Amino acid sequence: MSKDGIVNLIRPELVNFTGYSAGKSLEEVAASARFPINGVIKLDANENPYGCSPKVLEALSKYDSFSVYPDSGQRELRKLLEDYTGVGAEYIVASSGSDQMIGLITQLFVSPGDEVINFPPTFDIFRFAVALCNGKVVDVPRDENYNVDIAAAKKAITKKTKLIVLANPNNPTGNPTPQPDILELLDTGVPVLADEAYVEFCGETVTQLVSKYENLMVLRTFSKWAGLASFRIGYGLFPPKIADYLMNIKMPYSVSAASTIAVRESLKDADMLMERVKKIVAERDRLFEELKKIEWLKPFPSRANFIFCKVLNGTAKQIYEGLMDRSIIIRYAGNSVLKDFIRIGAGKPEHTDILVKAIRDIEAKRH
Repeated sequence: MSKDGIVNLIRPELVNFTGYSAGKSLEEVAASARFPINGVIKLDANENPYGCSPKVLEALSKYDSFSVYPDSGQRELRKLLEDYTGVGAEYIVASSGSDQMIGLITQLFVSPGDEVINFPPTFDIFRFAVALCNGKVVDVPRDENYNVDIAAAKKAITKKTKLIVLANPNNPTGNPTPQPDILELLDTGVPVLADEAYVEFCGETVTQLVSKYENLMVLRTFSKWAGLASFRIGYGLFPPKIADYLMNIKMPYSVSAASTIAVRESLKDADMLMERVKKIVAERDRLFEELKKIEWLKPFPSRANFIFCKVLNGTAKQIYEGLMDRSIIIRYAGNSVLKDFIRIGAGKPEHTDILVKAIRDIEAKRH
């Protein structure tokens, strides 16, 4: 064997593969900013600042069967999700986060050389999943207001097109795609994956269409609205035949017993959690208005739990680094498409106040 050893046996297309850039952990932020973890204001990953339902922690403390494998068939979980979504359990498959489900769907449909239509700027896990399958991402850029160009999308479809992926509302821009546009995509006959990670903040969904369109798949998550990001609970609504295939190809124990308990208790406390969602939506809207008052920033209206913002004067990197120095973390991609943009998650009212003051302080020190 050569001096590089087993490295030479890696799939060639993965040698220079670029992974997904995830949000920073609290520990990483605290270490780099030299602040204690409890002093960090984390607004980079669209997490719920209010946390999960207290019922989740109480139920977990009483559970005594963690030594037993969870139900691979997800029977209780699928029934819980049936009651929540109004869609039959036979349409539902859960996973360890919706990221994992995106990977499973891509594996199911995409062979090497197959094409997937994508609408950048958008959720980069789509690119990540397609690349791992050695597929080809066909980017159809959004317009100046970050709306999907439906005509261009339809024109991009070829015999190799296996999937259309759509974050709705979009991440990082926060705008939803109108249902008539989604229907037009569905009418092409190509499988359409609508990622509705922020549906509870937006209030618009195509869930009711899953039973009517055999090419529609919808993803959801408990990470955002229910404050369960660490539990990694995603799920999808699929045509029953596709759900069966996904149940066959998923890893056997892809959702833990703890995660199932967290879903059960969260749904028992759904009214309280939705009151928190209303608070986050209100704070998102206030954050938008506060950022509008800063003349060198251009925030975009959002239906998710974050604000996408263009930096008109100076650089987005300067804002990001200046906030990091103050133990406030926001999202900055740094690539050529998004180098002038930042994304800020909606926190609690006191987080907004501290953030806005910090941004103004950064600007004052630049002059």
